[in-house]
Amino acid sequence: MSSGAGSVGNVTDGLFDNGSFHSGLLDGGLFGADAEDRAEQRLAENAPLAVRMRPRTLEEVIGQDHLLGSGAPLRRLVEGAAPASVLLHGPPGTGKTTLAGLVSQATGRRFVALSALSAGVKEVRGVIEEARRRLGHSGEATVLFIDEVHRFSKTQQDALLSAVEDRTVLLVAATTENPSFSVVSPLLSRSLVLQLRPLGEQEVRQLVLRAVTEQRGLDGEFRLEEEAERHLVALAGGDARRALTALEAASEAAAATGSSAIDLATVEATVDKAAVRYDRDGDQHYDVASAFIKSIRGSDVDAALHYLARMIEAGEDPRFIARRLVVHASEDVGMADPTAMQSAVATAQAVQFIGMPEGRLALAQTTVHLATAPKSNAVITAIDAALADVRAGGAGTVPAHLRDGHYAGAERQGNAIGYRYPHDRPEGVLEQQYPPDSLVGRNYYEPNGRGEERTLAERLPKLRNIVRGDRQ
Repeated sequence: MSSGAGSVGNVTDGLFDNGSFHSGLLDGGLFGADAEDRAEQRLAENAPLAVRMRPRTLEEVIGQDHLLGSGAPLRRLVEGAAPASVLLHGPPGTGKTTLAGLVSQATGRRFVALSALSAGVKEVRGVIEEARRRLGHSGEATVLFIDEVHRFSKTQQDALLSAVEDRTVLLVAATTENPSFSVVSPLLSRSLVLQLRPLGEQEVRQLVLRAVTEQRGLDGEFRLEEEAERHLVALAGGDARRALTALEAASEAAAATGSSAIDLATVEATVDKAAVRYDRDGDQHYDVASAFIKSIRGSDVDAALHYLARMIEAGEDPRFIARRLVVHASEDVGMADPTAMQSAVATAQAVQFIGMPEGRLALAQTTVHLATAPKSNAVITAIDAALADVRAGGAGTVPAHLRDGHYAGAERQGNAIGYRYPHDRPEGVLEQQYPPDSLVGRNYYEPNGRGEERTLAERLPKLRNIVRGDRQ
């Protein structure tokens, strides 16, 4: 069996690697070449379309040109040069498993696949021990592919370190999450981290049309109509596996009615909706939340509602969304629309009170409010500037007339003596020093003149002039 044969090969390698018994069975016995070929053929025929269409050579790979160009690290690895362990990071259906298999095939190494969903430390150590034994006895090297590696615990990831470092195994690990969040630092430092990108629409279209015509795919038995093709590409969202799964379901539905045409109605009937690619525990959580807030900040209400819908549909905790709205009512709107904070806090309370799905209405209302409100970052700029002065040692002595005078002996220390009560003046403001001596004249809050801050921009200089005694 070839080195890239997958799980069947791994099972026979593990059970029958004991000298002549192993050799006799594989070469001409129960598991001889003919029987093995027939078994492989039956498995291939029953495999899902997405598996049957998996690229067998580097030339068949669609997309990822930034990693597979001449001289690129991944291309050199697939071609068998400069062996190094790699972490393939990217969305589902972008070719992580395929590329791992091609690395094994190109390098002539034994290929062992584990899934972090089912394997534990015992399985990992077992594979490493077998790899070490083979390397020592026959010089045969092993490619260890671990899918969903972000689901491994720290202990499980630590179990890989020594084998990766001394190249007992060539690790190819795949993750849909950003490795910086989910992979331990020692493993990160020992591996190349390569990010795969979602396939473009043209790339998905090319893949779908190949699957319709090639023998290992639908073998030209069906005609894919143009509208159906466009819908499949749109549904895929850059995910090759999703596109092929939808195509296969549509072809089975067409065959059940005796039709050789896959039309739009057939695709719509077999595929309910596009899956929302979002993981609340991973970087998609942070990416979508970041895009949500930046859309609000940028006053793009439609984009903000899109990202809100993605979070809601993915099952995001509505309290998390409400908290972000409360934060950004001050950070991005502030005094340009003081009612934004009231709206955000009310939404947080409403979500707690009524729950979902009705809570989506309050979340949407405040999203619209904040996105369409006049914007000002003057509040966050002001408090951050004040904090910077305090952290730099600018916390001077509180002026004596502002100190607390409600305790025995305060007057003897000069506290609260000379304080002037603003409400004694008709306009409610008077000349008086409030900051420490070192910060007299220092301005933090600077309204930007948008929304309600337009009024504050006119009023604030007058207030400062009176308080600081700079009447004009």
